[in-house]
Amino acid sequence: MQLSRRIALALTAASLFTAVAAHAQAWPAKPVRLYVPFPAGGGTDIITRELANKLSTSGYNFVVENKPGSGGNLGVDAAAKSPADGYTFVMGQTSNLAINPTLYPKLPYDPVKDLTPISMVASSSLVIVTGADSPYKTLADVVKAAKEKPGSINYATSGNGTVAHLATESFQKVAGVKLTHIPYKGAAQGATDVISGQVQLYVSSIPTLLGHLKSGKMRAIAVTAAKRADDLPQVPTVAESGYKGFEAVTWFGVLGPANLPKDVVAKLSADINKALKDAELRKKLGDQGADVEGSTPEQFGKLIRDDIARWGKIVKESGAKVD
Repeated sequence: MQLSRRIALALTAASLFTAVAAHAQAWPAKPVRLYVPFPAGGGTDIITRELANKLSTSGYNFVVENKPGSGGNLGVDAAAKSPADGYTFVMGQTSNLAINPTLYPKLPYDPVKDLTPISMVASSSLVIVTGADSPYKTLADVVKAAKEKPGSINYATSGNGTVAHLATESFQKVAGVKLTHIPYKGAAQGATDVISGQVQLYVSSIPTLLGHLKSGKMRAIAVTAAKRADDLPQVPTVAESGYKGFEAVTWFGVLGPANLPKDVVAKLSADINKALKDAELRKKLGDQGADVEGSTPEQFGKLIRDDIARWGKIVKESGAKVD
């Protein structure tokens, strides 16, 4: 009887171990939600969908869901408050992870404590554009007009607290000008208003506006990275335009809620980094003006912490506020 009981217990333990192992190996066993905290059609949305499409060839079934609002905070908060079971993630970026902790007095999540970094995906310069019929052909033209009539030139971004908003606020300080910010809830309406001339400037990531630039509906007058963009080689940097040392880029990366299973984090991070080495995906992201990055979870976590300090200083110095 005692021997039979031991055998039974051993068999039960073995079956449980096998079931747990099979469950771990099976992940993901159902569709995985991937939030985009901005509207469809913007740079974050484009990068997210291209990555999700590539990962679908590796056994993943991502359901990309746009959840915009509050400078990207709503989508990130939804992911942070989701069950830590490996079935909800978010494509975070500089604004909602590194800027908003200082910009918003009561952020509903802590980017460091409430989220698990998986991998950095890409980065992109911002681009300053005008409508094709605008009289402003260079950044110097804009600065000259803004000094003659402070506040008379409007600039659009995809919302308060975005990298574009803070970068432009920072630029105004170094250039000694005053521009009027017009925040939009997404890329589409702002682009329409710039093309029609109702708004003088648009500041956004290159992936968001590259299609309009290629079609000739918009004119790029400067990029904000330290070097010129491969897709816009004829467009000078802000630094080249007379503001030495000026640099601002936005990055994109996948995160999940805190306390995710370590095996899930390791697998998804490895699969994302493998996907980012694919020539076809790299070309698609490059064609959108994005620089492919990739990272370990630890490297991505350090980037977030470092940029919270960096952008927090810019927020305080610029005096930027949200409603």
